[in-house]
Amino acid sequence: APPKVRESYQFAMANPHDLETIPCFCGCGKMGHKSNWNCYIKEVDAAGKFTFDDHASGCGICVDITQDVMRLKREGRSAKEIRAYIDGQYSGYGPSTDTPLPV
Repeated sequence: APPKVRESYQFAMANPHDLETIPCFCGCGKMGHKSNWNCYIKEVDAAGKFTFDDHASGCGICVDITQDVMRLKREGRSAKEIRAYIDGQYSGYGPSTDTPLPV
């Protein structure tokens, strides 16, 4: 996979809470995804082993959303600010996953 995609998968593994409150707008909610995190990770078992979803490996919208989250987090933005930015930037692409707002 290209470096940007690998970096996004690594971020998803290391930062699940940062992506669990971020929706995806590529239409993957139809696949059962509830957040941008699900574009990368299907599940994590009790031993901490990841089962990957390969969806994001071929979806630029998923990866772009994650890259924006990474950048905004580095800039020190709050979870609510990041969510507002993502909603504003990507809501025109398609239906959102059913993702709860950050607390």
